[in-house]
Amino acid sequence: MPDRPAEGLTDARGPLLPGFSRRDVLAGVSVALVLVPQSMAYADLAGLPAQYGLYAAALPPIAAAFFASSPYLQTGPGALTSLLTLGAVSTLAAPRSPEFIALAGLLALVVGVFRILVGLVREGRVSYLMSRPVLQGFVTAAAVLIVVSQLPGALGVTVRPSGLLAGGWWAVSHPARWEWASLGLTTVTAALVLGGRRIHPLLPGVLLATVIGIVYSVLVGYSGPSIGAIRAGLPPAPHDVPWSSLPLLIIPGGVIALLGFAEAASISRTFAAMDRRPWDPDREFISQGVANLAAALSGGFPVGGSFARSSLNRMAGARSRWSGAVTGLTVFAFLPFAGILAPLPRAVLSGIVISSVLGFIRIPDLARLWRLSKPQALAAWSTFSLTLVLAPRVDLAVLVGILLALGIHAWREMQVRCDSWREDAILHLAPRGVLWFGSAPQMQHSFMRELEEGRHVGSVTLHLGGLGRIDLSGALMLREFREEMTAGGIDVTIVGVPYHARRILGRTLGWEPATEDAPADEP
Repeated sequence: MPDRPAEGLTDARGPLLPGFSRRDVLAGVSVALVLVPQSMAYADLAGLPAQYGLYAAALPPIAAAFFASSPYLQTGPGALTSLLTLGAVSTLAAPRSPEFIALAGLLALVVGVFRILVGLVREGRVSYLMSRPVLQGFVTAAAVLIVVSQLPGALGVTVRPSGLLAGGWWAVSHPARWEWASLGLTTVTAALVLGGRRIHPLLPGVLLATVIGIVYSVLVGYSGPSIGAIRAGLPPAPHDVPWSSLPLLIIPGGVIALLGFAEAASISRTFAAMDRRPWDPDREFISQGVANLAAALSGGFPVGGSFARSSLNRMAGARSRWSGAVTGLTVFAFLPFAGILAPLPRAVLSGIVISSVLGFIRIPDLARLWRLSKPQALAAWSTFSLTLVLAPRVDLAVLVGILLALGIHAWREMQVRCDSWREDAILHLAPRGVLWFGSAPQMQHSFMRELEEGRHVGSVTLHLGGLGRIDLSGALMLREFREEMTAGGIDVTIVGVPYHARRILGRTLGWEPATEDAPADEP
C-alpha cells in the first residue's frame, strides 16, 4: 500500500511537500543520528572547532532539499571536502583561529556560487568529464593523507603543526607518548563502524561508538584529549567576512565545486540506475550550490553529498528528497543540547574519520592501470604522488592532474596513421584518427610520404571514413593537398566523408555526396 502524505502537509491546492511520507521522517532521523558525531569529526579534519560541523550539517541539508533531483542524496560535511578545505585555508590562516573560520565560510560561498552558476547555465554534464584515473589517484592519496592526519588523535598524541604527513609520522615514531586508552577507543570505534556495516547496513556504528566514548570518558575519567566545551545554540551569523582574500579562494573553490560534486553525481547516477528513474545533474548542481550558500550563512564550511549517508537514507526507507530536510531539522533541533558531547574523546572522532575513508585506499586498482593503459596510469600515479607531496594544497595536485590528463588526450589525438594501397595508377589513401589543427601537419606529411614512395600515380582517392572528426584546419589542409596535387597533374577524389564533416568540407572543398544518404566508404 503506497504511503500517504503526512498529515498537516496538504491544503486546498494539494500537498505542500509532494512525495513526502512518514518513511522520510524515519530515514531522515536515522541519518541525523549518524551525521551529528560524523560532522564534528569532519570539522576537526577541516581544521575547525567541532561545533562548526554541526552548523554545516543543519541548514545545508534543508536548503538542498528544495532543489534536489535525487530522493536519496544526503548533503553535509564529507571527508574529501574537509581535506580540501583544510588545504585551501591553512595557507592563509592558522587552523581553528577566527580568521580560519571566517575564510572557511567564505570558501563555502565561493563553492556555492560556482555550483549554482554551473546549474543555471545547464552545464551539469561537466560532472562526467573528470578523468577517472586522475580522480582515482587523488581519492586514494587523499584517503592516505586523511588516515595519517588522524593518527595523532588516534594515539592520543599532541603534535605541533608540521604538516599532515610529518605530524602523523612523528606520532607513530614516538610510542612512549601514546595514550593507550585513545588507541583502544579508536580501535573500538573503527570496529563498530566497519563491523556494524557488515552485520547490517542500518546498524548505527557511529552512534554506538559516540555513546560508548562519552560513557567511558565520564565514568572512567578519560585523561586524553576530548572535544571540550561546545558553543550550544543556533548557528552564528557571519561577520567580519575577509573579502580581501576572495581572489585567493577562487581556484580552490572551483576545484572543490567540481571535485566535491563528483561524489554527489556518482550517488545520484547509481541510485537512479537502480530505481530506473532519471536524475537531473543541473538541478543537483543547484541544490548543492544552495546548500553551500546556507553553510556560508550559518558559520559552516563547504559541504557535499555523502555516499555512506545516502545509502543509509535509502535503506532506511526514504521516498523523497524531503528526507534530507528532516535530517537537517533534526540536527538543528539538537544544537541547543550539543554541550552534552563535550566529554567525547577526540580518539572517537579519529576512529570515525579513519573508518570512513579506508575503503577509498585502492592501491591495487592504481597498480592495475599500468596493465590497462600506461599513459592513463601515468596521470593517475602523478596525481597520487603530487597529492602527497603538495599536501595540504591538494587542490593544486588536482589541477596538475587535470592538465596532465588533458595533455595525454591531446597527445593521443595527434597520433594519426594513413593506410594505403595501389590499384594500377590509382593511389588510395585511408587516414585514421582525428583530423584537427594538432594532427593536420602530420597527416599531410603522411600523404606526401606515400606519394614519394609510389611511382606513376595518376590519381589519388582519399577515403575519409576512418576519421573520427574533421575541424576547419583539417579541412583546409585537405584543400591545400588537393590544390597541390592538381597543380602537379594528379586528380584527387574524396569519398567516404563522415556525415558530421560534410558541411565543412562542402564549404572548403566544394565537395558534394553522390547521394544524400551515401554511406561512408571504407577500403
